[in-house]
Amino acid sequence: YFRTMEKVLSGIRPTGYLHLGNYFGAVKNFLALQDNHECFFFVANLHALTTHPDPLSLSSSVKSVLAEYLACGLDPEKSTIYIQSDVPEISELYTLLNSLAYKGELEKCTSFKEKIRKHEENINAGLLTYPVLMAADILIHRAHKVPVGKDQEQHLEMTRNFAVRFNHRYGVDFFPEPQAFNFSQQLVKVPGLDGSGKMGKSEAEGNALFLRESNESIINKIKKAKTAPSPTEPNSVKPIEIENLFMLMGLVSSKETIQYFEDKYNDCSIQYGPLKMQLAEDIVKFALPIKEKIVDLEKNTDLLGKIAKLGAEKARESANETIKGVKNLMGLKSIWL
Repeated sequence: YFRTMEKVLSGIRPTGYLHLGNYFGAVKNFLALQDNHECFFFVANLHALTTHPDPLSLSSSVKSVLAEYLACGLDPEKSTIYIQSDVPEISELYTLLNSLAYKGELEKCTSFKEKIRKHEENINAGLLTYPVLMAADILIHRAHKVPVGKDQEQHLEMTRNFAVRFNHRYGVDFFPEPQAFNFSQQLVKVPGLDGSGKMGKSEAEGNALFLRESNESIINKIKKAKTAPSPTEPNSVKPIEIENLFMLMGLVSSKETIQYFEDKYNDCSIQYGPLKMQLAEDIVKFALPIKEKIVDLEKNTDLLGKIAKLGAEKARESANETIKGVKNLMGLKSIWL
């Protein structure tokens, strides 16, 4: 029955631990997708190579991300969960697609311009052709939908360009044009603790709350979260810092708890200390079962290995089908094999 379902694909770079923003902004939606889509979720370790990570720490990060994905509820029986480098067909398609990517369009890519501005000592070919590898990730399974953030929309547009270019050049409708997956009302932007913007791995220290974080660390970070002066008039508009705390509460606290503090805010009797303590308690309670699963999975290297192997086999079956078709169309079918 899988073949009748739309294919959805998403990858995550192994560059740090998952935080509440990743969970509520993406992973929670992935859990819902598993039941009515053919899902591919992968750890994008080839993409990490552009920054020359330490090999041991890269390997360790891949294992951590895989454990975190599984602990959050991604199911290897329902979805194809794999490590990018375990599927060599992706690198092969990347090589083949490079002939369809033009230097001018790659240099215009916003993320490339940003990277060379920040890291002019490391302008490597991998950075320039990053959108081609991303296109290979998507097109290798001929995925229909890709959940992407604003910062990746341009890459997805380039993937569509490569798909259209390939189809046109070889006179077939081989690749679908992948679209951004629209979660509509379900899309959640989780605020950071520094009072502005969104929660992120690379933002200011103390901005993010990680799923594997200790209870003490979560409580300390919430205590230090930015606040604003208490309201002096009933039913005042909340400043952004306070709105952020209420938004976080909306993700992890009961309706009764939220209503209690809303009422306190609206009648000007609110104290931010008790609000923060309640919020910290509720986050700790939410994260604890996930954290315990992460710890168990990371200890069980054999199980992680089996899941990665199963994922690679399923992913390669899909990928091999695509590569065969591409090579046939490009005139690369071997006459000896």
